[in-house]
Amino acid sequence: MGAVESVPETSIHEFTIKDCNGKEVSLETYKGKVLLVVNVASKCGFTETNYTQLTELYQKYRDKDFEILAFPCNQFLRQEPGTAEQAKDFACTRFKAEYPVFQKVRVNGPDAAPVYKFLKASKPGLFGSRIKWNFTKFLVDKNGKVIERYATSTAPMSIEKDIQKALEE
Repeated sequence: MGAVESVPETSIHEFTIKDCNGKEVSLETYKGKVLLVVNVASKCGFTETNYTQLTELYQKYRDKDFEILAFPCNQFLRQEPGTAEQAKDFACTRFKAEYPVFQKVRVNGPDAAPVYKFLKASKPGLFGSRIKWNFTKFLVDKNGKVIERYATSTAPMSIEKDIQKALEE
């Protein structure tokens, strides 16, 4: 359980994923930007704090080559039961999110999205690579390499200094 899976990719930019409408998006589009990749859920105890602070970070740094990539995930107590489009509407309406919300993904197990296999292999957690809950965050540098992994309980604003440092490099 939680073993680190080896992946051939060396950069997040090597992946193509689907947006909430099912349209393919190459993550190469984000080359040269610092990314914060987050598995999100609308019915989680951490939803309010995370979405509020993610929006705050995005407003502050989006014009400075920073992007948040949100991936709805229903793997943890079914806390994202709707469609990806509904998850996006929730984030945009209730929390004024303007960052991209992608198609719902699985973050653990054999059906985990390839991009999440890459993220977990790049930065395993304290007890292995398994993602423990919603709102696990991965900070990715401008070259697509994972800098750090943050637990659910880490508030987005508490990693602002790490984001600033990554933007300066």
